[in-house]
Amino acid sequence: MTGTPSSLSAGLAAGRFIVTTEICPPKGSDCTEFLRKARALRPAIDAVNVTDNQGANMRISPLAPAALLVREGIEPILQLTCRDRNRMALQSELLAASALGITNVLALTGDFITFGDHREAKPVFDLDSVQLLRIITGLNEGRDLSGTALTGATSFFAGAAAAPEAEPFALTLSKLAKKATAGARFLQTQAVFSPERFARFADATRPLGMKIIAGILLLKSPGMARYVTERVPGLKVPPELVAELESAGDPLAAGVEIARRTVAAVRPFCDGVHIMAMGREDLVPAIVAGVERDSQEHTTI
Repeated sequence: MTGTPSSLSAGLAAGRFIVTTEICPPKGSDCTEFLRKARALRPAIDAVNVTDNQGANMRISPLAPAALLVREGIEPILQLTCRDRNRMALQSELLAASALGITNVLALTGDFITFGDHREAKPVFDLDSVQLLRIITGLNEGRDLSGTALTGATSFFAGAAAAPEAEPFALTLSKLAKKATAGARFLQTQAVFSPERFARFADATRPLGMKIIAGILLLKSPGMARYVTERVPGLKVPPELVAELESAGDPLAAGVEIARRTVAAVRPFCDGVHIMAMGREDLVPAIVAGVERDSQEHTTI
């Protein structure tokens, strides 16, 4: 199935406003619930990110559920981290993904082992996300990292992560420029809480030539909002949003409304949104309901 075109790539190229989400694979071999969630979301989304031992917590390899999505006719975005694999394993995994019809890859360095449930494990980090993107570019050109020709090139649509609110911004922009040069064609960002700062980020990043998909995190409670601020590097939930969640009779409904407002606010400055619902994937359609998804001109401030 090598060479299967990416619908995500085609949609972005056509100016369609893209909606992606992520579903965490199971901690086990039974993908029934994973697939149930994906099928339910099919009308509302363009692609599903399949996370790779998210938060350094061991789960099934994302390759298997991503391949199951391909069978279902649902487009996956395979997340691949450098934390758990050396350069040989990364290339083998990518070739397997291509053979299984997976065309979208999000290249990530990966969370530190100490964040997860196997803290005694030895991290690999043979490469970082920029080097992984270079590998993907090479595989697309028909050669491996050692320069040896492949029997069948890949045709991956490669993406990278971005942190719009990280400081210093000059360092963030420099790293993104390296990712673009290495072959990233789209960005999926960390959670956006300040549309104004995101607009400036998009304005600065747009000349690099990558499509921008803004991350939208569903804040399910005031406690979750405080946890994000205190424990997630580079993210800070504004106090007024925490107060809105605290005063709400139904914090989850308030979180959905905050996410909806954020989607509407960033819509003019990006090519799509990535909804991180953290176990409440059933609420993704409500978050993106009414979003205009036809092509429109981007605005900058």
